[in-house]
Amino acid sequence: MFSKSKINEPGPKQATGSSESAPKTAAAPAPSSTASDRPAVPAPSMTPKPKPPASVLAPDLTVTGNLRTTGDIQIEGTVKGDIRAHLLTVGESATIEGEVIADDVVVNGRVVGRVRGLKVRLTSSARVEGDIIHKTIAIESGAHFEGSVQRQDDPLAGGKSGAPAAKKADSKPADAAPKS
Repeated sequence: MFSKSKINEPGPKQATGSSESAPKTAAAPAPSSTASDRPAVPAPSMTPKPKPPASVLAPDLTVTGNLRTTGDIQIEGTVKGDIRAHLLTVGESATIEGEVIADDVVVNGRVVGRVRGLKVRLTSSARVEGDIIHKTIAIESGAHFEGSVQRQDDPLAGGKSGAPAAKKADSKPADAAPKS
C-alpha cells in the first residue's frame, strides 16, 4: 500500500517548491485510494460477457427475405431468402431456399441453394440440393446431397455468387445452340 501511495502521490514534484505542499500530498492519498477502487469496478466488466443464445425461428414461421446476423441463428421453420450468420443450425423440420453463408453451418433439415462455410456439417437427416463451398466438411452417413463440393481456404471471402451462376448460364445457351 505504501508503494502505491508513493507512486500515485504528486508530492515529490510539488515538495521541491515549498513546505506547504506537504498537506496537499497528505490529501492526495484519499483520492488515490478511491482511484484504486475505481479500477476494481471495470475489472468485472473485463471478464468475457456470456454469449447470447441463438436466435430461433419457430417451426410455424415462414420468412420471405434475407436474414443477416453476426450471432448465431437456429432455423426450425421456412426461409425463402439468403442467410448470413456466425453459426447457422438448420433444424430437422426446417427448409431454406437460398444461399447460406456462415462460419459454421450444421444442416439437419433441407437446404435448396449454395452453402458457404468454414465448417460445414451435414447430419444424417440433412437434405442439400446445391453446391457446398467449405474449408472443412463432414457428411454423416444417411445425408442426402446433390451438388458439387469445393474446398477453399477462405470460402467466406470469395462470396461472388454471380461468377459460378454466370458460368452455368453461359453453358446453358451453348447447349441450347446445337439443339436448335
